[in-house]
Amino acid sequence: MPVDRAAWDLLCEEAGRFPDEIRELPVARPVDPATLRAELARAWDFERPLPLAEAAAGLARTLREGTVHVTHPRYFGLFNPSVREASVVADALVALYNPQLAAWSHAPAANELERLTLARLGRLLGFDPAATWANFTSGGAEANLSAVLAALARRFPDAGEEGLRSLAATPTLYVSPEGHHSLTKIARMSGLGTNALREVPVTGRLTLDPAALDDRLAADARAGFAPLAVVATAGTTSAGVVDPLAEIADVAERHGVWLHVDAAWGGAAAFSPRLAPALAGIERADSVTWDAHKWLSVPMGAGMFFCRHPDAVRRAFTAAPTYMPANVGAPDPYDTTVQWSRRATGLKVFLALAELGVAGYRDLVEHQAEMGDRLRELFAGAGWRIVNDTPLPLVCFTHPALDAGRPTVSAVAAEVQRRGRVWISEVALTGRGRALRACITSYRSNESDLEVLVEEVETVRERLAGSVSQPE
Repeated sequence: MPVDRAAWDLLCEEAGRFPDEIRELPVARPVDPATLRAELARAWDFERPLPLAEAAAGLARTLREGTVHVTHPRYFGLFNPSVREASVVADALVALYNPQLAAWSHAPAANELERLTLARLGRLLGFDPAATWANFTSGGAEANLSAVLAALARRFPDAGEEGLRSLAATPTLYVSPEGHHSLTKIARMSGLGTNALREVPVTGRLTLDPAALDDRLAADARAGFAPLAVVATAGTTSAGVVDPLAEIADVAERHGVWLHVDAAWGGAAAFSPRLAPALAGIERADSVTWDAHKWLSVPMGAGMFFCRHPDAVRRAFTAAPTYMPANVGAPDPYDTTVQWSRRATGLKVFLALAELGVAGYRDLVEHQAEMGDRLRELFAGAGWRIVNDTPLPLVCFTHPALDAGRPTVSAVAAEVQRRGRVWISEVALTGRGRALRACITSYRSNESDLEVLVEEVETVRERLAGSVSQPE
């Protein structure tokens, strides 16, 4: 079947134009679900075959018009970045060659390129590649699940065969209220149950309190529970704070529990000499989650899981099917990870790292950190109050008028999103109420983008305040 040159020409043209044109697009447009579904049903009935180029052009238009553009330099929302061109090229090549990574022997080159990439990134965390198991995952939730299952396999080697009902004591997990809510799902999926989650209080800086953790671990052990793992966070989703990893590692070691660090976003700080000290202690973790599809600016999904206990990983995931190719002496991913069939997720990370190098990623990370510092200055200068404390580029802020409810935080966030010039969110911080949240997610964001953000938020606040103050 001949290649459809028109379709590939369109793809190349779109890839060349879109990054330059995105600044002229609204970050988001209001979308009504019922209207969108009706429009799509009319446009795509799947009864008449379409030329590929025509269908691809329609798909490109639909995505442009019906997407919150997370790659926009004025998207200041969740950890969704602008993507590196190299990573898009790699993703296209992976789609073309379609390597199947389940068995090493089916994709030796892709498996080894992933291993090489993970080894280099693991060294930034202080992990010895020769003594570490690492693999790419669909995202941070899968990596966090891998950590819990590996911790169970190490602490209770027979649980994989006998089940949790065979245990003499209930395993418990220790998390911060500022930690990621994937742990709630993981407690259900792993069979531990959500009652096994222990929420440890935070300090005034919104970091997990090591003293409170120490007390809770001791109390649970006395009560007959089996403390299993502590999950610390390096860059919380809500406020970007980094837990005191070294102090938490001391506590975990004293009690003999697994320490997992969820560094899904903040792990990229390891590239920066200025930011890396915030991660001090991460090298002592039993396992680490790090998402390349966040701060490393590659397409979703590209999570990473690092573990200092390869034997526990093998025990957690081993299988013995007769239909898989014979093992050739290298670990087979189906036998050592949550997934079975798997795309070559890591090649987009490999190619981006090959193009930029460690120094290029250092510059990318530090530019965004500088933009975060500058954004704090701009908001403070405009009369807003910063309510989080982190060296990472995530700014939570409020205003005396918002504190008084004139207007509310929710109203400002919703109106800013509706207008589409920038995108921010609201967040509820433990013990601090609601605030607006802006994260530097794009390596393309510059000071002019920050100025637009501050101007837009201030304009919306003033307009809403005027409407609130009008007599009924």
